[in-house]
Amino acid sequence: MNTRLTWICHGATTANRKVLFPLDEPLEGKAAEEAGKMAAPPRADRIAMSPALRARQTAEALHLEARIDLALRDCDHGRWAGRSIAAIEAEEPENLMAWMSDPEAAPHGGESFVDLRTRVAGWMDSESALGGHVIAVSHAAVIRAAVTHVLQAPLSSFWLSDVEPLAIVRMTSNGLRWSLRFQH
Repeated sequence: MNTRLTWICHGATTANRKVLFPLDEPLEGKAAEEAGKMAAPPRADRIAMSPALRARQTAEALHLEARIDLALRDCDHGRWAGRSIAAIEAEEPENLMAWMSDPEAAPHGGESFVDLRTRVAGWMDSESALGGHVIAVSHAAVIRAAVTHVLQAPLSSFWLSDVEPLAIVRMTSNGLRWSLRFQH
């Protein structure tokens, strides 16, 4: 069974601009307007989104009637949520380094990258079993986890891809494996 998956990263937030671990913040300034100017997404059999406000606002700006799916929530950054990476680096440099270099580490008390990828891969596999086209409005970390899953890449490669606000990443599955899909 063939499945097309279109990932849409939520619009820009203050946390993006200030390099903060995100909270449940709204879109920043003109981010909803920018989303509204994007080309209309193609028809989909299913549309899902993260429960986060920024993802819900992005889906609304895109005129997508999406259902909330907890599997699409952002990575849980535990006690680091809302804090700057610079502050964490100054206060807990060894913990930040462990988190960035060990995919199984979660020194913040939240979710490790292994856990994140396992959650995202499980969601993708359940969508693959349904076939058709699904659109998912989610977060950069979730999309990066999906890319590492599709490429069967080591989680150390998580940091080697940037997913900007409002980025679109497409994937396909033939029921046996996922592939990245690049369009013109």
